[in-house]
Amino acid sequence: MSSTPPPPAADADLSELLGPALASAFAKKGYATLTPVQRSVLDPALAGRDLRISSQTGSGKTLAIGLVLRDAVQDPLPPAQNARPRALVIVPTRELAVQVRDELTWLYAPLSLRIAVVTGGSSYREEHRSLARGPAIVVGTPGRLLDHLNRQVIDTSALKSVVLDEADRMLDLGFKDDLENILKLVPEGHSTHLVSATFAREVAALADRFQKRAARVEGTPLGTANADIDHLIYLALPNERVAALVNVLLYHPEEQTLIFARTRADVADITRELQAAGFSAGALSGEMEQAARVRALSAFKRGDLRALVATDVAARGIDVQDIARVVQLDAPNDVDTYTHRSGRTGRAGRKGVSALLVPPAALRRAVSMLQHAGVRFRIERLPTADQIREAQDQRWLAELSAQAEQASPRIERLVERIQQEQLEGRALLTLISRLHQSVGEPREVTPINPQDRARAAQGRGAVRERGAPGRAAPERSRNFRDNGPPSRDSRAPSRDGAESGYVPFHITWGESHGADPRRLVAMLCRRGNINGSDIGAIRVQPTSSVVDVRADVAAGFAEATRDADPRDPRVRISPFDPGRRAGPEHAPRWRHRDDAAPPREREDAGAPRGFRKQTALREAPRVAEQPSATPKAAHPKKSQPKAAAQAPAAEEAPRGGVFVPKRFAKKKASRA
Repeated sequence: MSSTPPPPAADADLSELLGPALASAFAKKGYATLTPVQRSVLDPALAGRDLRISSQTGSGKTLAIGLVLRDAVQDPLPPAQNARPRALVIVPTRELAVQVRDELTWLYAPLSLRIAVVTGGSSYREEHRSLARGPAIVVGTPGRLLDHLNRQVIDTSALKSVVLDEADRMLDLGFKDDLENILKLVPEGHSTHLVSATFAREVAALADRFQKRAARVEGTPLGTANADIDHLIYLALPNERVAALVNVLLYHPEEQTLIFARTRADVADITRELQAAGFSAGALSGEMEQAARVRALSAFKRGDLRALVATDVAARGIDVQDIARVVQLDAPNDVDTYTHRSGRTGRAGRKGVSALLVPPAALRRAVSMLQHAGVRFRIERLPTADQIREAQDQRWLAELSAQAEQASPRIERLVERIQQEQLEGRALLTLISRLHQSVGEPREVTPINPQDRARAAQGRGAVRERGAPGRAAPERSRNFRDNGPPSRDSRAPSRDGAESGYVPFHITWGESHGADPRRLVAMLCRRGNINGSDIGAIRVQPTSSVVDVRADVAAGFAEATRDADPRDPRVRISPFDPGRRAGPEHAPRWRHRDDAAPPREREDAGAPRGFRKQTALREAPRVAEQPSATPKAAHPKKSQPKAAAQAPAAEEAPRGGVFVPKRFAKKKASRA
């Protein structure tokens, strides 16, 4: 069953739909109508049914949860020793848990109902105090909620409803087992509701296991894009993405911007660079303490931070209606992630912009991903330094004109004094520039023609520039999830060790330090601001490696990796010198026999932090031992069998680079 939303509710019938208490909470908050998804869950035909609620981000799903639970939580309960909630709301992140608590708190304030939050990383003592106050609803992340249930801190005997909010994300994060264990611990007869912006196959399978008489509620049809969001693609070279980000922020100085980065290390690096450029920027990532995350998110909500750099997991719970622009520094691997990222803007009827920074080589994949997302998009040129300065000048002139019209007597007297003292024009300009100093200086970025790149990506001019938005033409047999580099086995290196169109680089990180192609690609993409598709052949050697990088990004890669990384100071990256091939680094590697004893291990000071430190130590070929002149009685352990002493040295030396341990060499010599 699927419920379609009726027309928006008017002021007159809110009290009839919600009851006097909840209607007064809406009125106090300034809400006069319900969103489609909120009105849909109130359909009398859905009474007693388990719901599968889906709607686009920013459409009011959190309040829809509160309306679904209104009948279950209003029944009073006698006090008990342990918490006896009537409803559990399970969410994937701490930020989303706080958001749900805040929304449900003001909704149920007229009923004096308490809401408790339990999340990983929080104090158990504080959570026990909150649970001891008898909350009607407990909101929590799967791991911590299951912990409290196993400790019997939460009594489920009075539980009537369980809600899985952002169910798709919880499955992506690996919470499937925790969710199943939680649902097994709650008593029979409760209702189970699932809420998600997307309803993937895995979510449907989970719902089929635990829901009875399920009904689908669609605030907006699945796959419907948010019409309030303008989707853009900016083309930028990989080594210029931070410069491109700075220019975008300078070109739109009044907008509050949420910036998505792929990893926690990227979040820290980009935040540091933005702060150095003069922006009020903050970071939000999973490695931060909960108190620091709360402070950063609160400052962003208050408007104290102009930009917030976050990972996908940390940003799931961000509900800031003033976010005017979302910038994604790395294109996501799937449509659902893009939907949730872009849904952080364009909320509550406001307009927003979702921008992707895409290197030219990854344009085809980005276009394919946006096609699957079902959104209309366009490719725009990045604002240049000259355009940013011109826009700044226009704003300064407008501000000066407005201030001149509203000048106070004190300002007028100051102007008269400046004229009387005949202050030089250059000094006056300096004073004005200080008074109207803009944040940061624009950066020079490489100009890229969007139309040429769009035609190259599509085979036709289907993707249009600014002023002519349109859907891109479908792309045949292109898997946009596969963003890794092409197969390296099929590439033929040239005589100098590099592929045609590639430049080789030497990395002081080899097999004995724990390096492998996968780790090398991850490290090079992070440090060099490149994509996996920019990397060619990889040759992992005992104590170093040689990696080919595309020639068109090699210069930027070399510049970005010139200095040592503080996290891996011993891993240095430099252009490859063919003269190195004559050294022992390029000698054949020895292969250990399968039946040989494990090699000795040592602590390698050169291993990058975060990778294995215990590494295998290569053994040199052993030379046949000569019979000792010392009597056996004096040195019994050093005595050798006669047959072994007479065996030729060639029998004991490894052949074909295969190392034979000593104990096996003895047996082989004795057989000879």
